[in-house]
Order: sequence, then structure tokens, then C-alpha cells
Amino acid sequence: MSLLFEPYTLRDVTIPNRVWMPPMCQYSAAPEGPEAGAPADWHFAHYAARAAGGTGLIVVEATAVSPEGRISPYDLGIWNDTQVEAFRRITRFLVSQGTVPAIQLAHAGRKASTDRPWKGGAPVGPEAYGWQPVAPSPLAFDEHHPTPDELTVDQIRDVVGQFRAAARRALAAGFEIAEIHGAHGYLINEFLSPHSNHRTDAYGGSYENRTRLALEVVDAVREEWPDDKPLFFRISATDWLEDSGWTPDDTVRFAGELHAHGIDLLDVSTGGNASGVRIPTGPGYQVPFAARVRGETPMPVAAVGLITDAEQAEKILANGEADAVLLGRELLRSPSWARQAARELGGEVRVPDQYHRSV
Repeated sequence: MSLLFEPYTLRDVTIPNRVWMPPMCQYSAAPEGPEAGAPADWHFAHYAARAAGGTGLIVVEATAVSPEGRISPYDLGIWNDTQVEAFRRITRFLVSQGTVPAIQLAHAGRKASTDRPWKGGAPVGPEAYGWQPVAPSPLAFDEHHPTPDELTVDQIRDVVGQFRAAARRALAAGFEIAEIHGAHGYLINEFLSPHSNHRTDAYGGSYENRTRLALEVVDAVREEWPDDKPLFFRISATDWLEDSGWTPDDTVRFAGELHAHGIDLLDVSTGGNASGVRIPTGPGYQVPFAARVRGETPMPVAAVGLITDAEQAEKILANGEADAVLLGRELLRSPSWARQAARELGGEVRVPDQYHRSV
């Protein structure tokens, strides 16, 4: 049997295959009013299609733990009970198709309050539903972004509480797995990296101080998340900077600590915290970072990064480079990618009765 279509169990949750969908923002929620941040018809159709297509695990896009934690005013959130109820419609359908529903809990930090990408993605102000971003240090992401407000220690504690409350709501919404977003230059990643964290208190300076917020968030979420359900962490394994950022060595060291704090799997990506860096992209370009974590720590990993065809995905698993693969753009292009890959590799995937003629 194809490795790609072998079930995978973490704690008491069994995922039917290793074809997973990573978080990909849709920028399609209401920006204000009682439905702000709640998933709507677009989100249901989007996730339902990939579940019906055989995807084993779907991680719902970056979902903000507070209004100011959104990347854009049009992002999903899980800071109130209206959002919880709207998510239940999605999780119920995913479960009905045999797909495990997961959610990424996020805070955008200094990269918050931007427009939708197809509108240019520039920072927006109050006249366009925007707000003042916050960060570990008053350092703008680039010349186009505003200087964020530096979080006080009390505000940092509030953020930890927001992640805790979001985890509680995610459980009520029917999610089986939660993922903490610590990558791509958003708030937790900003604290981890010396490139963006210039603090001189207990949350900045040394490696131990820069990782403090991330571990406090992990501990808070793990306390809310049931022992029988897995908790993931998404990390940028490198800032792609020569000598001033987060490094692969840091990632390996931190992976072991995350595992000790109750993280069950590391979702390994790269970049996003420094503007203007040159990233050598290509098929599977981020897989070696996942492979190193898997080889040097007890942490299971999922690999991402231009994984597009079935043989490539199978080889990553066969080589022991990852425990699962996350297909982003390819699942946007092909909602039933898992079904096609199963035909190519001789694997099995659930097909809805209504689609029996496609088998």
C-alpha cells in the first residue's frame, strides 16, 4: 500500500491518509458587524470540496485569536461565540466525509491590518476597517508597513489569554486538532527571531527569552486542549538571513522543547519574517528543513513547499523526510488531488457515494 494513503495516528486521533491541506487564507469574511470574522458560504464550499476530494486532514486558514490579530479585516477569527457556531457547520461536514478538521490559531503581529492580496495587500487604516498593529518591538516589517506599537508585558499576557480562549472555542466548534501559528513573520515568529525582537526584558535578547512567549502560548493552549487530541505548531525553520535571524539550528533546538511541552507535530515552513530576502524556491525546497527536525529530534513533522505530484509526495515519505505532506497551491488547483493520487499510486481514499461514477 502507498505510504501516502496509510492512516496516521496522533494521540487518539487517526487521520485517514497523509495528504493534508495547510492553512491558506481566503480573505472572505465580513470585516465588521455581528458576522465579522465568521466563516461564510465561501469558506464552507472551499473546505467541503477538499474534504469530498479525499483530503485526510484540513487545517482551516489562520484564524485570529483577537480582532487586531487578523492579517486583514477579511480574515477569520475565533474570539466570539458567533464564530464558533459558524465553524460548526464546516467541521460537521468535514467529519461526515472522513476528514479530520483542524484549525490554525494565529495573531498577525506587525503584519496585521493589510488589504486583500488581490487588492495589493498594502496596509490599511481605520477608513478601510484597519487598526494599529502590535509587535514585540517598534520595528516595521518594511518601508510600506507602519511602525507597530510595542507590546507591554501585561499586553503579552493578554495575548496568551487570547490563545487560551481561542483554543477553548475551537474545541467547542468541533475541531479535532489545533495548530499554533509560529511562522511567516507573524507575532509568535516575531518574538522568536532576533531580527524582529529587540526587547531587553524577559521576552527579548537571549534565545530563552525570545522563545518565552511561544512556550507560554503552547502551555496555555495545551491546558485547554484535551489530552486525547493533538496539538501542532507551525514554524518558519529559517528567516533566510545570513547572521541576524532565526536559524535551522534554532529550529532543531526548539523542536525538542516544543515536544516536551506537549506539541505532537511540527509543521515546517520557512521565511516570511524579513522583507527583501532571496529564497531559493523549487520543488520540495522546504522539505530538507522538515527532514532535519525529524532526524535530530523526537518530533514528528509535516513537510510543505511546492509539493505537487503524487510520486514526489510518496518519495518524501518513503525517504523518511516527513510523516505527512501538506499541499497548498496544488489543492487550490485540484480539490480532488488525493483521489487522483490514489489512482496513480494504488492507494485507497474515501469517495462520496454521490461520486461513485468517478471511481
